[in-house]
Amino acid sequence: MKTKDVIWELRTKSGLSQEELAEKIFVTRQAVSRWENGDTVPNTETLKLLSGLFDVSINTLLGSPRKLICQCCGMPLEDAVTSREKDGLYNEEYCKWCYADGEYTYRSMDELIDFCAENMANESRSPEEVRAYMKALLPRLNYWKRYESLGGEESFNAFKSRLIDELNDLHIEGMPKVESLNALVGSFVNLTYTLPNGSEVRFLDDRATYLGTQLECEFGGDRCFGVVANMDFLLVCTYGENGENPELVLYRKR
Repeated sequence: MKTKDVIWELRTKSGLSQEELAEKIFVTRQAVSRWENGDTVPNTETLKLLSGLFDVSINTLLGSPRKLICQCCGMPLEDAVTSREKDGLYNEEYCKWCYADGEYTYRSMDELIDFCAENMANESRSPEEVRAYMKALLPRLNYWKRYESLGGEESFNAFKSRLIDELNDLHIEGMPKVESLNALVGSFVNLTYTLPNGSEVRFLDDRATYLGTQLECEFGGDRCFGVVANMDFLLVCTYGENGENPELVLYRKR
């Protein structure tokens, strides 16, 4: 199915006129008409709005031109199993079991391989065959390629340990000791900070993966510490419930 047919079908099933759809996504009726005639296709930002409005992935809106697979486990992706961000929008890189609400499920290949060997084995495929298949597949997927620049999982874990030591060596008043770091997507932790001069700044990349955690302040209250780090920097902040009123405590190049 082509994009023009997908948009027409979604619009008519929702009982919307071209003008009503245009109003909901801030375009003109003529723009909707051109899409449905196949003269043009929506731009990236408009596709995101359509995706949220109709609750379908952008890949579906475009007529499913790509055969998507989860970049963590390799599962074929359809809308029903595609992951979502905390705000409900689709993340078309992962399945809903490997990534949800801005956080990844699996921290190591062995953890994922153990799960697959237990749950994917059947009469035609033994657990050992599942393990061999997953060990060959996973290093080719984007989520696990981050190990390549660090020399494999063992080096990656050593890198996390160094980050934890560096964060604890900061001795920030009221911040508990960091015990572990989780893989977090940038859009989930990319808060907007107000600087003393009144300007607003964001330090992270929404599409990047960072290591981080949340810690309850030792002084009590409703504020938490947020810790984010990668190979280049350490960032510590505090914020209220649901990330409200963030305040930057430290941003340091490594």
